[in-house]
Amino acid sequence: MPVINRIAGFAGEMTEWRRWMHRNPELGFELPKTAGFVVERLREIGVDEIHEGIGRTGIVGIVNGQREGPTIGLRADMDALPIAEETGADWASETPGAMHACGHDGHTAMLLGAAKYLAETRAFRGRVALLFQPAEEDGGGGKAMVEDGVMDRFDIHEVYALHNSPELPFGEFGTCAGPIMAAVDEFNFTITGEGGHAAFPHLCTDPIPAALALGQALDTVVAKNRPGTEPMVVAVTQIHSGTANNVTPGVARLSGTVRCFSGAMRDMAEARIRAIGEGIAGSFGVAVELFYDRSYPATVNDPHRAEFAAEVAREVVGAEKVTGDLAPEMGAEDFSYLLEARPGAYLFLGQGTAHYCHHPAYDFNDAVAPIGASFFARLVERALPLDE
Repeated sequence: MPVINRIAGFAGEMTEWRRWMHRNPELGFELPKTAGFVVERLREIGVDEIHEGIGRTGIVGIVNGQREGPTIGLRADMDALPIAEETGADWASETPGAMHACGHDGHTAMLLGAAKYLAETRAFRGRVALLFQPAEEDGGGGKAMVEDGVMDRFDIHEVYALHNSPELPFGEFGTCAGPIMAAVDEFNFTITGEGGHAAFPHLCTDPIPAALALGQALDTVVAKNRPGTEPMVVAVTQIHSGTANNVTPGVARLSGTVRCFSGAMRDMAEARIRAIGEGIAGSFGVAVELFYDRSYPATVNDPHRAEFAAEVAREVVGAEKVTGDLAPEMGAEDFSYLLEARPGAYLFLGQGTAHYCHHPAYDFNDAVAPIGASFFARLVERALPLDE
């Protein structure tokens, strides 16, 4: 079956919901207006239970089916990004310096649309847990919800999420078995020497040559330590030092990111980065301090759930519009914490727009919302059929 007619019938409502959230973006865990808006819509929809304050500002809505059965979790993220909007849309952000540049407003609208349909029809057994998550962009709201016991408290058996993709054509789905998005780590070096007058280098210990050598040496982590079969990125993204042309600075700072898909590669990268820093310190006679932060783990789909989700997507949009072996990407996603806690799958839904996520001119394509909401609804009906 294609897009569910009933869901197509309230596409206008989903657009209104989405554009309200787009005009009122909030960041991280501080989502009083957004969370309040979601709770109001859930009450109007008539879900059976609403639980607030999960993972600080997360929300869980429960919709009961017609008889006993397991619980499926469906997740949408709610937070925006600290970016000044440049869309020029009538519904553009009214909050200076913040905008929904990644489509989380659209994700939330799609899950609300699915919730409305499921609360009306209840053509399934068991329960649906609607997970509205804060702080995906920064702060690990998914981890906070898991640590707050969301999986055990609501007895969630498996969990699914969608993310829009401007890179995929409109209405096409993409997913894969196993890793679909990378783990993300960050490294921050502080290199301390002895500052002074640039005209007298023999009286100084310049940290800048050490920083430059460090940046070049870090390229060897991928080039010389990584098996060719293991995708990995080690990128230096910041170097800061100095205040004037005639002053040798005392401190330089160098930072960057590591992306990979396996725990073994994370361990290798951290060990090599630490060793390189120690070697640079000895070679250049500077002090090198490293702060290494392991952030989101890799987002890893359960193979059986990924194939099942792809089957549901084919039912909604047609087999020719679903890729079940999508190449993993080096972006990161804190849905990974939910997939560590329970099996499930993460999918991309193409929206076919010009600007990619995190661009100041990005905007969610409202026409895709009925497709995403229909996918969520059919996934529940297929996973929890009444005739079993």
